[in-house]
Amino acid sequence: MALINVNNLDLVYGEKGSSKGGNHALININMVIEKHEITALIGPSGCGKSTFLRCINRMNDIIEGCRITGEIIYKGQNIYDPRVDAMTVRKHIGMVFQKPNPFPMSIYDNVAYAPRYHKMSKKGDLDEIVERSLRGASLWEEVKDRLKKSGLSLSGGQQQRLCIARAIALEPEILLMDEATASLDPISTYKIEDLMQELKQTYTVIIVTHNMQQAARVSNRTAFFLLGDLVEMDDTEVIFKNPAEQKTQEYISGRFG
Repeated sequence: MALINVNNLDLVYGEKGSSKGGNHALININMVIEKHEITALIGPSGCGKSTFLRCINRMNDIIEGCRITGEIIYKGQNIYDPRVDAMTVRKHIGMVFQKPNPFPMSIYDNVAYAPRYHKMSKKGDLDEIVERSLRGASLWEEVKDRLKKSGLSLSGGQQQRLCIARAIALEPEILLMDEATASLDPISTYKIEDLMQELKQTYTVIIVTHNMQQAARVSNRTAFFLLGDLVEMDDTEVIFKNPAEQKTQEYISGRFG
């Protein structure tokens, strides 16, 4: 079932009205994101995949000179409608970044930060939210006896799972992951990939990855971006075994990128 419909999405960085000053980072993107699936965005560096990911929860709003046209329809509403509050969008669409970025506070307070900010609960409820979120990120058993310790004291892989717990504490419907395993060792990467399969039972997951083996392992559908264009999107097995576009075949076979 479709959860997000992207219609004629364009994004330009730079001077308005300038034929040379602007960088057309996304060009007429049309896409459907299915509910409770993992969608992988692949392509060479600078192709627009991370820019597109940030469009889905309006993270590009904070970039000066960024102009977006087209629509991203979520629950029947264009999230770029002027009447839609960006903070509300981000409450429903969480994000995990490439480098683990726990706050310089306790493990407990990292997870409780957003629920406190949004005044979602009282202290007793916070305890439940923290435990549920850490369990959801497959971290509870490893940290339950040291919740008052700094989140920065955890290993890199644990820190990333803490960031996932922090993102799901608000119970978003969609979880965006931008190269979430790029800075991790192989064992931590495996744990995060395994976790993705669990997360999609509850959330819709969209990942950006340079690791095509990872995309093939974890995703249901894959979208290939090149120079701001969405070249092709299909079931992951089709993209990797029988792509429709020659450029897709050239990329996944290592001829460029």
